[in-house]
Amino acid sequence: MVALNAPDAGLGLAAARTGAVRTLFAGVGLGSTGYIAAVTVATIVAQDLAGGSAWAGVPGAAAVLGSAAGASLLSAVMLRRDRRIGLTVGYLIGAAGAVLAIVAVTGRSFPLFLIATVLMGFASSSNQLSRYAAADMYPVSRRASAIGTVVWGATIGAVIGPTLGTLAGRWLGGDGRSELVGVYLVPVVFVTAAALLTHVRLRPDPYELADERLDERTDTPNANSDLRTLFRRPSVLIAMVSLIAGQMVMVLIMTMTPLHMTDHGHGLGAVGLVISGHVFGMYALSPITGRLTDRYGTIPVIFGGMAVLAGAAVLAAVAPPDGGILLFMALFLLGYGWNLGYVAGSTLLASGLVAADRTRLEGVTDTLVWGAAAVTSLGSGLVVAAAGFTALCLLGLAFVAVPVWVLVTRRTSVAIA
Repeated sequence: MVALNAPDAGLGLAAARTGAVRTLFAGVGLGSTGYIAAVTVATIVAQDLAGGSAWAGVPGAAAVLGSAAGASLLSAVMLRRDRRIGLTVGYLIGAAGAVLAIVAVTGRSFPLFLIATVLMGFASSSNQLSRYAAADMYPVSRRASAIGTVVWGATIGAVIGPTLGTLAGRWLGGDGRSELVGVYLVPVVFVTAAALLTHVRLRPDPYELADERLDERTDTPNANSDLRTLFRRPSVLIAMVSLIAGQMVMVLIMTMTPLHMTDHGHGLGAVGLVISGHVFGMYALSPITGRLTDRYGTIPVIFGGMAVLAGAAVLAAVAPPDGGILLFMALFLLGYGWNLGYVAGSTLLASGLVAADRTRLEGVTDTLVWGAAAVTSLGSGLVVAAAGFTALCLLGLAFVAVPVWVLVTRRTSVAIA
């Protein structure tokens, strides 16, 4: 705990925590702006460098795999050093990946571009792990609001990332390749800025501001518990299954919706509107989700998230091919259902554990979440090709059943609800 002298210790600690959350929020805003600008054009770059569309989806999977690897590696850095260093390293690796992407586009090297995309995934890892750094600093009753505030920062990147990438490409001008180089200047600048901001401003470190008061109803394991012991905790199992299943359902349907719409005559404008609604649902309402979770508890909000995801999957399945409005509603609900499970699941995962065990578990969980997302993304096209978009949505509905079953069978064993 940071040293603060009474009687101003409480006020000083509150101010330090508020400042740290603002820094984390700004870092996520900058990092997500650069990262989203990069992934927006990744398929276009892949098609250009590989000479066809067959490899166009690979960079997306590479970025997700980079996020998965980064989650565990950066968590290990945090355990050895602190949250600030771990987040800074992730952003710096992501910025280096953006520089390497410029080299790859200029030199027309597809393998080098894939390596660059994996490295850029580390910036996403820092964005995601920032929510746990915020949760460290607050007691159980306020952790969800802290997580929701930091997740809300990604709204900035979702809104302005693609636009900034387009403007940067036009500013650089020249041929199409020069425009793509211009797009990758955005992550170079913004992700580097996130690294510098985090390194300079995230002081005291969230570990020093951590609130180690645990809910009296929880059974607190000793520090440095092995992962097998942690996995057996009902709260951990529910949180992990909810986070993984929510990510899989969201990625499964979201990935194939643009292709489904263009195959049935929708223009790029309609596709963009639907995806914008989806991204809005994913991030923009995060502060509300945090307050709901703090007030009603993690388990009810996770249940609500799974119900919204199920409704979104059904709505997407029954929407007619020309039903742009229904698809818009389905994708918005898909995003918000994910958000409910993401904020509440992250809060539950961070509860009842000492800081060292939380950090290790958070890294492993995010690795599993992003690994599952990569597999789902690659498999979604195969499902559509074999059985169609409706079957894909119903498969997403089936995925929801897994966390619901775990919630129903294990919720009475969870003290924190």
